[in-house]
Amino acid sequence: MKAGEIAREIGVPQNTLSTHLGILVRGGLITSRREGRLIIYTADMDGIRSLVLYLTQDCCKGNPDACGALIQETIPAC
Repeated sequence: MKAGEIAREIGVPQNTLSTHLGILVRGGLITSRREGRLIIYTADMDGIRSLVLYLTQDCCKGNPDACGALIQETIPAC
């Protein structure tokens, strides 16, 4: 999705959004690519999957049944 579209969709100023998107890129949760003057952002499903698995293992203390509904909705392959 184009950065401008994301900003309009969620009602955030572009400079604020840029900061947040940069954090998500550095965190491995999204990727960005330049198309001319535009920057296109895409979810990094491997990064998101890793985060959800980490949170599940941490908050559920290794018991995925405790967070089962979240895992099923977020990562159908689990």
